Amino acid sequence: MTSPIFHIVAEPDWRAARARGSYRPPSLEQEGFVHFSYHDQVARTANARFAGRTDLLVVEVDPARLAQPVVDEDLYGSNEDFPHVYGEIPVDAAVAEHRLSRGPDGEFGFAPNG
Repeated sequence: MTSPIFHIVAEPDWRAARARGSYRPPSLEQEGFVHFSYHDQVARTANARFAGRTDLLVVEVDPARLAQPVVDEDLYGSNEDFPHVYGEIPVDAAVAEHRLSRGPDGEFGFAPNG
């Protein structure tokens, strides 16, 4: 497997996608791509964009299972590349689902293997 990419999603949205067989978040319609993070970016992304949420999963995707390539880009001037996929995500590209949990300080942490 190539290096996995990770997508933060509300659990009900992912469950609905699993029932349909593919995932098309609003960003695909609005921006033309699906936002992903690499392992070391997940917690920062969650804390910056999903601070008040309690219903989140992190879906681990194997890029080799995608029809479209993963494109590393810094589209927002953050001086950091993030992986993007310009197309819907087949749910069978997901190799794992992880709970996104908060530490004692209230911040999200991410350790997919622990």
